Amino acid sequence: MKPLHTQHWNYYFNKPVSTGLFKFQPDDFQVVEDLGYEPCGEGEHQFIFVEKINTNTAFVAEQLARYTKLPLRQVTYAGRKDKYALTRQWFGLHAPGQADFDFSDFELEGVRVIKQTRHNRKLRTGQLKGNAFTITLRQVVHPEAIEERLQEIAKHGVPNYYGEQRFGVMRVNEQGEVQRGGNLAMAERMINGETIRHRNKRSMALSALRSWLFNEVISTRLENETFDKVVTGDALVLTGSNSFFIDDDKQQDSQQRYEDKDVCPSAPLWGKGDLVTTSEANATEEKVAIGHPEVIDFLGQCGFEQERRAIKIWPSQLEWQSKGDTLTLSFSLPSGCFATSVLRECVETVSPIHSI
Repeated sequence: MKPLHTQHWNYYFNKPVSTGLFKFQPDDFQVVEDLGYEPCGEGEHQFIFVEKINTNTAFVAEQLARYTKLPLRQVTYAGRKDKYALTRQWFGLHAPGQADFDFSDFELEGVRVIKQTRHNRKLRTGQLKGNAFTITLRQVVHPEAIEERLQEIAKHGVPNYYGEQRFGVMRVNEQGEVQRGGNLAMAERMINGETIRHRNKRSMALSALRSWLFNEVISTRLENETFDKVVTGDALVLTGSNSFFIDDDKQQDSQQRYEDKDVCPSAPLWGKGDLVTTSEANATEEKVAIGHPEVIDFLGQCGFEQERRAIKIWPSQLEWQSKGDTLTLSFSLPSGCFATSVLRECVETVSPIHSI
């Protein structure tokens, strides 16, 4: 099979003319998790709000399990956050019958416990409202072009691409050649017969593979100029929900509901079984599938169920300000959406760690 590249995906707008230095220092990329509710203050689940810098979420969970002497399965979190950033998120500790853990002696470089409370339900993966981002870009070239593009994004949204983090950090070597993300390369090796025994690595590779195929469908719709259109047979996701319905050309108001941000066409997260779309929408998705039979077959064998994900996102509370060659922007996104997919549409970023 051909290597799975990520640099060819189409832009919603034209490719940005602006450039900027991204993640020059950790607090240039800040993320604050929003569960969508406040812990109730009682119950057998201890919730701790943690700030971390340049540390990945899974590692923090492992260290919390070691410190509290809990099995790792009893230390949970709602979502993984970027490693190369300053992030604040909740961790859940299931310790029925135990007193509150004392974290005054908990020492882990770049990590501190900000708040501690209790809740009556387990903190589960994916059960959060979203994340608030504050991003600082430095050494910006053509900041006015970024601001113009942000105004367009505020009106029209951006493609809900999975961001570069999903595929693994990509680097430029000394010869200027792009070295592809580790998670995606690992998935290719699995398709070619290699066994990945490390459970976490295998999971990340499979997630990267499904995400890559999802991005392929978005890019195809952009190329076909159907990204902003509801086409016959689309699976329309209700905003703020995982529920969807099939547009059978009888819902006369579907296009207007899309423009009003009430519904959004979706693309598949592939798994076993048939696609739920019909007619024109199904033809587009089948075309992508036909182009990558090894990927489709492999994902089907891995036991995934067919799922849907909206193809567009609209950042909320989008604000920005420029000062010299530094531009700071902030916005919020629903759970599972990537800030880098917003950046991709307005600026070409360069990172001091040479990831792209």
